[in-house]
Amino acid sequence: MAIIYRGFSTKQRAKNFTLTDYELAKQDLINYFSIRKGQKLMQPNFGTVIWDMLFEPLDETTQQLITNDITKIINYDPRLRVGQVAVTQQDTGFLVQLTLSYVPTNQTETINLNFDRNTNTLTTN
Repeated sequence: MAIIYRGFSTKQRAKNFTLTDYELAKQDLINYFSIRKGQKLMQPNFGTVIWDMLFEPLDETTQQLITNDITKIINYDPRLRVGQVAVTQQDTGFLVQLTLSYVPTNQTETINLNFDRNTNTLTTN
Protein backbone atom coordinates (compact mmCIF):
# COMPACT_ATOMS: atom_id res chain seq x y z
CA MET A 1 0.00 0.00 0.00
CA ALA A 2 1.41 3.39 -1.02
CA ILE A 3 1.84 6.16 1.51
CA ILE A 4 -0.22 9.24 0.72
CA TYR A 5 1.01 12.47 2.27
CA ARG A 6 -1.73 15.01 2.97
CA GLY A 7 -1.38 18.60 4.03
CA PHE A 8 -2.91 22.03 3.94
CA SER A 9 -1.94 25.27 2.23
CA THR A 10 -3.71 28.61 2.13
CA LYS A 11 -1.62 29.65 -0.88
CA GLN A 12 -3.84 27.65 -3.21
CA ARG A 13 -6.35 29.73 -5.14
CA ALA A 14 -8.97 27.03 -5.40
CA LYS A 15 -11.58 26.38 -2.76
CA ASN A 16 -9.84 23.16 -1.82
CA PHE A 17 -6.77 23.93 0.30
CA THR A 18 -5.63 20.29 0.56
CA LEU A 19 -2.31 19.30 -0.96
CA THR A 20 -1.11 15.74 -1.40
CA ASP A 21 2.05 13.89 -2.26
CA TYR A 22 4.51 15.77 -4.48
CA GLU A 23 2.66 19.11 -4.38
CA LEU A 24 2.73 18.98 -0.57
CA ALA A 25 6.44 18.12 -0.47
CA LYS A 26 7.22 20.93 -2.92
CA GLN A 27 5.20 23.48 -0.90
CA ASP A 28 6.94 22.35 2.31
CA LEU A 29 10.29 22.91 0.60
CA ILE A 30 9.28 26.38 -0.60
CA ASN A 31 8.12 27.22 2.92
CA TYR A 32 11.50 26.11 4.29
CA PHE A 33 13.39 28.30 1.78
CA SER A 34 11.18 31.26 2.72
CA ILE A 35 12.71 31.36 6.21
CA ARG A 36 16.06 32.97 6.95
CA LYS A 37 18.35 30.73 8.99
CA GLY A 38 17.94 31.57 12.68
CA GLN A 39 14.60 33.31 12.20
CA LYS A 40 12.36 30.49 13.46
CA LEU A 41 11.69 30.68 17.19
CA MET A 42 13.42 27.99 19.23
CA GLN A 43 14.98 26.46 16.09
CA PRO A 44 18.11 28.48 15.24
CA ASN A 45 19.33 25.96 12.64
CA PHE A 46 16.08 26.00 10.65
CA GLY A 47 15.95 28.02 7.43
CA THR A 48 18.37 28.88 4.67
CA VAL A 49 21.54 30.96 4.47
CA ILE A 50 20.62 32.24 1.00
CA TRP A 51 18.90 35.31 2.44
CA ASP A 52 22.18 36.30 4.12
CA MET A 53 24.12 35.82 0.89
CA LEU A 54 22.00 38.00 -1.41
CA PHE A 55 24.34 41.00 -1.16
CA GLU A 56 27.48 38.90 -1.67
CA PRO A 57 29.07 38.43 -5.08
CA LEU A 58 28.40 34.98 -6.51
CA ASP A 59 31.95 33.63 -6.43
CA GLU A 60 32.96 29.99 -5.99
CA THR A 61 32.81 30.16 -2.20
CA THR A 62 29.34 31.73 -2.10
CA GLN A 63 28.04 29.33 -4.72
CA GLN A 64 29.40 26.34 -2.80
CA LEU A 65 27.85 27.56 0.48
CA ILE A 66 24.47 28.02 -1.19
CA THR A 67 24.63 24.66 -2.99
CA ASN A 68 25.60 22.84 0.22
CA ASP A 69 22.77 24.55 2.12
CA ILE A 70 20.22 23.64 -0.56
CA THR A 71 21.39 20.03 -0.65
CA LYS A 72 21.25 19.76 3.15
CA ILE A 73 17.73 21.21 3.28
CA ILE A 74 16.39 18.90 0.57
CA ASN A 75 18.07 15.84 2.08
CA TYR A 76 16.31 16.68 5.38
CA ASP A 77 13.00 15.70 3.73
CA PRO A 78 12.86 11.93 3.04
CA ARG A 79 10.22 12.47 0.34
CA LEU A 80 12.63 14.41 -1.90
CA ARG A 81 15.98 13.85 -3.59
CA VAL A 82 18.04 16.58 -5.19
CA GLY A 83 19.48 16.18 -8.65
CA GLN A 84 21.15 19.21 -10.14
CA VAL A 85 21.49 22.58 -8.44
CA ALA A 86 22.37 25.69 -10.44
CA VAL A 87 22.76 29.09 -8.81
CA THR A 88 22.98 32.23 -10.94
CA GLN A 89 23.16 35.86 -9.95
CA GLN A 90 20.48 38.22 -11.22
CA ASP A 91 20.10 41.98 -10.94
CA THR A 92 18.09 41.70 -7.74
CA GLY A 93 19.27 38.46 -6.18
CA PHE A 94 19.76 34.81 -7.04
CA LEU A 95 17.98 32.32 -9.24
CA VAL A 96 18.23 28.74 -8.02
CA GLN A 97 17.28 25.99 -10.45
CA LEU A 98 16.66 22.64 -8.77
CA THR A 99 15.99 19.25 -10.21
CA LEU A 100 13.89 17.42 -7.62
CA SER A 101 12.76 13.82 -7.50
CA TYR A 102 9.76 12.80 -5.43
CA VAL A 103 10.89 9.48 -3.91
CA PRO A 104 7.57 7.58 -3.58
CA THR A 105 6.71 7.93 -7.30
CA ASN A 106 10.11 8.84 -8.77
CA GLN A 107 8.49 11.95 -10.29
CA THR A 108 11.12 14.49 -11.40
CA GLU A 109 10.71 18.22 -11.94
CA THR A 110 12.92 21.27 -12.32
CA ILE A 111 11.79 24.25 -10.29
CA ASN A 112 13.08 27.81 -10.20
CA LEU A 113 13.40 29.73 -6.95
CA ASN A 114 13.90 33.48 -7.32
CA PHE A 115 15.35 35.11 -4.20
CA ASP A 116 14.82 38.88 -4.53
CA ARG A 117 16.80 41.16 -2.22
CA ASN A 118 14.84 44.28 -3.17
CA THR A 119 11.46 42.93 -2.15
CA ASN A 120 12.77 40.29 0.28
CA THR A 121 10.56 37.69 -1.39
CA LEU A 122 10.87 34.20 -2.80
CA THR A 123 8.96 33.44 -5.98
CA THR A 124 8.73 30.20 -7.94
CA ASN A 125 7.98 29.34 -11.52
